[in-house]
Amino acid sequence: MSAQPPSGNALLLVIDPAARLTDGESVRVARDVLSAGAQVKMVIPKSPEELNRALEHRGRRQPVVVGDDRALHRVVQMLHQRRELPDAAVAHVPVGVPAALPVARALGLPTAAAPAARAVLAGAERRLDLLVDDRGGVVLGGVEIHSGAGRGATAEGGNSATGTARWASVGRGARSFVRSLRVTLHGGHLPRLRVEADGILLADLDRPVQLISVSNACPPQVGNEAAPPADGGSGDPDDGLVEVVVRQPSAQAPVRMCARAVTITGRGFSYAADAVLTGPVRTRTWTVHPRAWRLTVPAPARAPESADG
Repeated sequence: MSAQPPSGNALLLVIDPAARLTDGESVRVARDVLSAGAQVKMVIPKSPEELNRALEHRGRRQPVVVGDDRALHRVVQMLHQRRELPDAAVAHVPVGVPAALPVARALGLPTAAAPAARAVLAGAERRLDLLVDDRGGVVLGGVEIHSGAGRGATAEGGNSATGTARWASVGRGARSFVRSLRVTLHGGHLPRLRVEADGILLADLDRPVQLISVSNACPPQVGNEAAPPADGGSGDPDDGLVEVVVRQPSAQAPVRMCARAVTITGRGFSYAADAVLTGPVRTRTWTVHPRAWRLTVPAPARAPESADG
């Protein structure tokens, strides 16, 4: 995996209004550090329309999100809707309570304002896969599907103790996230869901499902008799594959498979994408978009040169 230095030094500072209320001092520090090293235009969008307008008129400025994971998600979602995500490298200065920053931490971004801002100025771009559903919604952190409505996630995007996304460290010392899609049970009712991965049936409506997870960065040689391994899994979040795991109470071991697309169908289920509740729906498909977005991350540390002799 290669990382290229970010181009240009003109920045569009997209400040989440909630970040100013949560930690105004960190917002000020980030603004001062970035302004000292680049040409900065600051916006504080208070609606999707204001965010869209700011991105539309950004010119060559690189979007820099100052806020929590949800603020980053909103910018990536808007750029995806505008069909500009592949050409717009995004940067992130995490500001928020620790529970609202799992994606930032997993990506290896500093969670203190000054070092995070310095990483924006001197970091490197990294391409990452993106999980996109059939309605155009993007997923950065994780998706949960619940047999009951609302428990474990909130409409405001609260974190679920049972739904914390799984994260992993990957090659060259860089850290990246593993998005997860899982079914979490509430009470004694087990959902009956049909699960297909790349056209292969992993679960059907005739048997209840205990757990489903779909995670970025599929390990090599994942598979079993029900679902043979797919080629190309490298364990990195830019290999264009996800690992699908289906666990049923009637089976001794879960079914595991690498796939490029996953469809789940049922009588009606709710799910939380990046901890924001959606549903109930009867079907939803998530597809991996390989290397679909670019994020500025801290540049890899240079190895010390060995002394001769």
